[in-house]
Amino acid sequence: MKSRPLRCAPQEVELKLSLPGTDEADLAKRLARLPALARRKSSRLSLTNIYFDTPDQALRQQGVALRLRRVGSEADPRWLQTLKTSGSARSALSQRGEWESPVAGPALESAALADTAWSGIDPDGHLFATLAPCFVTRFERTLWLLRRRDGSVVEVALDIGQIEAKGRLAPICELELELKAGQPAALFDLARQLGRGVAVLPANRSKAERGFLLAQDALDRPQRAQSPPLVLPSNRLELAQGVLREMFAHFSQNLDALRTSNDPEAVHQARVGWRRFRSGVRLFGKTLAAAGPPSWLELQPLLAGLGVQRDLDVAVTDTLPALADGFALGHAGRAQAWQAMSTALAHAASIQRQQLRHTLRATAVGLCLLALTEWLENLTASEPAGRVQNDALRRWARRRTRRLQRRLAQAQTGADTPMQQHRVRILAKRLRYGVEALRELLPRQLADACSQQATQLQSSLGLSRDVARAGALVAERNLDPVIQAYLQGVVAGFGLSAKSPG
Repeated sequence: MKSRPLRCAPQEVELKLSLPGTDEADLAKRLARLPALARRKSSRLSLTNIYFDTPDQALRQQGVALRLRRVGSEADPRWLQTLKTSGSARSALSQRGEWESPVAGPALESAALADTAWSGIDPDGHLFATLAPCFVTRFERTLWLLRRRDGSVVEVALDIGQIEAKGRLAPICELELELKAGQPAALFDLARQLGRGVAVLPANRSKAERGFLLAQDALDRPQRAQSPPLVLPSNRLELAQGVLREMFAHFSQNLDALRTSNDPEAVHQARVGWRRFRSGVRLFGKTLAAAGPPSWLELQPLLAGLGVQRDLDVAVTDTLPALADGFALGHAGRAQAWQAMSTALAHAASIQRQQLRHTLRATAVGLCLLALTEWLENLTASEPAGRVQNDALRRWARRRTRRLQRRLAQAQTGADTPMQQHRVRILAKRLRYGVEALRELLPRQLADACSQQATQLQSSLGLSRDVARAGALVAERNLDPVIQAYLQGVVAGFGLSAKSPG
């Protein structure tokens, strides 16, 4: 029997934006007053979505989402079944296949998946037989349809509601800009217009991904770095895009987490994500010469705030508790003085966290992140994508790694002052981040040796730096001078230990 060809998959092209710290009550009215949406007619829908997967989340692992959507009230519902395939990796701009069909009611229909990508996902029907509901989203959607002078058509959707998974709830408050006609640049242009009036942040997690994380009680957990895609790119610019996109997603996902999470690790991972991204830009410096990133000057207040927060978190939760007994030596008065100092720094950390969240709500921050997101998406369009041999990419990766090795070795020579040691630590991080990004292109022995060397240097120099920063925090707040002197002595002891031949 001759198989039927797949009907052309509609491509959903969408830019997703979160709305940090915005009062939901009058958000639709605020948006409607912005120049981009003023005098545009809006409509409202009540939407309930049920997402399905197998017990082992086979669909999620393939980047596939399957849902049933109820449009309207329970008394007068319309049901739609939607299949979405995987889009671009970890970006606020998603481009993915989408098939939507009306169905009779709140049950999946295999017939509605005919002539879609499902035949390649589940050729024998085994997966379909094991699908079950995983979580539900319920939200009010306010819609605007914009026909722009350049001929593009964009649908703006404001979604306010919640995700429900295994008895847990998480809020939904986001904008989705969907391209109905035209080029993706229209989405970024409109996002900038909206972002000047309402704080927005690029969001690279779909409602489906958030729902699965909520079901695992992992929605607000800090996110660690992930390896870039293993598929070898066709050229260095494509390699740079894949590596930098993952690094930027690492940064932005942890920014999103720290909006609600008090976990110090969220701040730490946000800083790591940014350092990785900045190191990645350096790593691909010549490759990006014709398409350098936009300025990130507007992020400086946020980045500085992350640094202050991290110093306070490390001092309060790690560095100072380990030194408490050595200071008190069983003396009640000294123990009380130490506790008063620790309480003062913990209070400072709490205040700093609130200031950091306030900084995240600055429109300039969102606009800068939008510019970086657009730059990443357009990176491979900036010049012809000539294909190179994999061997050439591997040679380039080895050269870059060995150059970082040499620079680190040179910096270690005579690195006696805190400033020189800090330089060594920075170069060690760059080497480690570079190896992580290029590991699939490097000889295993070289990658392992560099990674081990960089990690050991970071660890050995990091403890001394942490104690010095804790002492500086105590001094900046004019806390107990005896404790200041004690911490200075500990730092001096690290220096003597480093010079000791034993």
